[in-house]
Amino acid sequence: MYDFHFSDPAFTTFSILRQGWIAMNKAIEAKLAKLGLTPEQLAVLWACRDYPGTLIPAEIARLLSRENQTIAGLLNRMERDGLITRSPKRKGQPFTAVKITPKGEKLVEPGIEILQELVTEFGSGISQGDHEQAQNLIRIMRNKATEKLYMEPAIPIGVRIGEPVAVNW
Repeated sequence: MYDFHFSDPAFTTFSILRQGWIAMNKAIEAKLAKLGLTPEQLAVLWACRDYPGTLIPAEIARLLSRENQTIAGLLNRMERDGLITRSPKRKGQPFTAVKITPKGEKLVEPGIEILQELVTEFGSGISQGDHEQAQNLIRIMRNKATEKLYMEPAIPIGVRIGEPVAVNW
């Protein structure tokens, strides 16, 4: 992997951020593959387990920052593999509820443990202050990118404004 230093510092930051994300995601993919999961599948299972209320495909798309049609294909494969179930639309309900199955339930905890181990390792040696500074800087870039897409970062359902999202490791 090349360590680029472009004349435009924003491009160098983007390059490092992108390379870092790709490398971290590949490492996570390799470890989760031993469980037969992808990072996206783990995210869906985790959401199914911990989401406060009825979880619908559109909310999964928002939680994972994916397009609705991408989530539809992912949910089709997960349902085929017995990880989730979807209850069909019923009269008076404009959505399909997504629920975790016992098979999915058995995989979510080991998957989260793998994710926690790797994320902790990736962030080791970085001080709390440096983590906060990186979060603030990346948040600025994320917000500018979402403006270009006419999107706005939103607070997930069940989370109070200004409070961190609880992570159940």
